[in-house]
Amino acid sequence: MKNGESKAAMENMKYEIAREYGVNLTKGYNGNLSSKDAGTVGGQMVRKMVEDYQRQHANQ
Repeated sequence: MKNGESKAAMENMKYEIAREYGVNLTKGYNGNLSSKDAGTVGGQMVRKMVEDYQRQHANQ
């Protein structure tokens, strides 16, 4: 996966998780988000990336 593709995938994941948790995330500036909402999105992104990594390396 190229750098541009990775960046796009991360952006898509961010907005997908925000929708799942009811966080009103918009393109551009999101300074109106509470720390809790921003932490929820970021934390879930990390959780998903760790789970994906573990799944990919479980059989090696």
